[in-house]
Order: sequence, then structure tokens, then C-alpha cells
Amino acid sequence: MLTDGKTLGILGGLGPMSSVYFYEMLTAHTKAERDQDHLNIILSSRADTPDRTDYITGRSSDNPIYTMMSEVSRLIGAGADIIAIPCNTAHYFYDSISAAASVPVINIIRQTAIFCRREGVKRAGILATEGTVLSGAYSQIFGLAGMECISPDEQGQRQVTDMIYGQIKKGVMPSAEALAAVANGLRARGCDKIILGCTELSLLKRSGALEDEWFIDSLEVLAYSAIRLCGKTPVGFDPRLMQFKP
Repeated sequence: MLTDGKTLGILGGLGPMSSVYFYEMLTAHTKAERDQDHLNIILSSRADTPDRTDYITGRSSDNPIYTMMSEVSRLIGAGADIIAIPCNTAHYFYDSISAAASVPVINIIRQTAIFCRREGVKRAGILATEGTVLSGAYSQIFGLAGMECISPDEQGQRQVTDMIYGQIKKGVMPSAEALAAVANGLRARGCDKIILGCTELSLLKRSGALEDEWFIDSLEVLAYSAIRLCGKTPVGFDPRLMQFKP
């Protein structure tokens, strides 16, 4: 599926800081010797998109799909050849968005599952929003790939939710130790890898405070996949990811 010189459209703002990190990652990890060697990128950052988890959990009737589909149309109209959505929870709406889009839409969860299967993962722990967990997107896609995917217990999920909504979305970086504690609970239940299934949790991995051998970052998988699918050469990712062919 490698292509040449494709323009990437990013449906961002879901949330804003993880979109910034995604753009940074694309730039830092594309082989380039000059500006013109980098990806052509069109970025939408509609921060006022209704909250995905609130809609999925029934706490809000404000459906975010209309804003997201409108922005995807704008990205395509502006020249995007491929769409990336650096938000796992938004993939609850993936089928509708992909069906309506006239260009390919990369699925962050599917790409992560393919990579995990290649790595021999049998049981993955998922750290994500309540919306992503409730949607069952990871369990379904990982199950189709022959892997088990489990979530934290009730207390652990509350901690993850607080990290995302009570801290990161408010500009406060949670402690890596708090996230590691939840991850350790999943490891004790037999998980051989822990998936950062919320792109805002990826900001913790960027700090270097997490054990790389245990964590697989869905945002890194998306960035790597986007670079390759746009016809560029990725550099500097984890050696395991560098062997991945989306």
C-alpha cells in the first residue's frame, strides 16, 4: 500500500496536545535533509468537537460525528490523499467516517493490532478512555487478530480517566508512577504488553518515564504508518516498529 508523495490530512483537536505531538512525531521521524523532503500535511484542529466519551457513554446527546465528518470533507477538499485521526476514542465512528470519505482513512486501532500480532502479543492490556473501553473497539479488533485485550478493573479505569480528563486535558502532566501502577495491575493479570490506547497518554511516554519494553504506543504506530503510507521513509522509531510494514 506504499504510495508516493501523498498529502496527509490530520483530523486533530481531539485533544489538541496529542495532535501537536503527532505532528511533531511525523516531522521528527521522517527521513529528510531539507524542508521539501517532509510530508505535506493539512491539519484540522476543531477543539470544539463534542466530547467523544461523553457521547458514547450517554452523558451527552451531542454527537461529534457531524463535526468530524465535516472536517474530513474539508481536509479532502483541501487536497488530503490520506486521513489520520490521532484519537482512539474517535474510532468509535470510524466505519461511518471511512465510508463517507473518498480517500483512505488510517485506523489507529487496526494498525496497532497488526503490529501487536507481528510482535507475538497474546494478551494486551488497554489503557484508554471510558468511551474506547465501552465501545469494545480494541477487544473486537484484537480478537479478530487472535489476541485477547483486557481493561483495568473499576478502580484502575477511574485512575486512567482522571489522568486523561482530570489532568492531561487541563494541562497537568500526571505522574508516570500512577500510570505504571495501573499497568502493573494488568501485567499481574497476564498481559504481555500494555497498549497506550489514548493518544493523550502518549505524552507520558514521550517524557521517557515509562518502560519501553512493556508499552506499545498507538500514536507512534499511527505516525509510523502514516509516514510509510504517504510514501516517505520513517527513521528513529523503536527498532521493533521500524520492522513493521503497514
